Amino acid sequence: MLEVGAVVRDMKAGRVGVVLGMNAGRVSLRPAGGGAPWSARREDVCTAEPMEELRARVAEANAWGR
Repeated sequence: MLEVGAVVRDMKAGRVGVVLGMNAGRVSLRPAGGGAPWSARREDVCTAEPMEELRARVAEANAWGR
């Protein structure tokens, strides 16, 4: 189950992002370290692997420090 703030992989785009929200079968995502958000189909999104989530959380922490 996807929740806002979860780190996920957009399998079609090959990117890891943080869930901003969901609406009508689409998931709004943003890069963990900042950047332009994007949208993905719900069926193209899966839970990130533990190492991917760790990298994303470190990127977020580093972005806060800038």
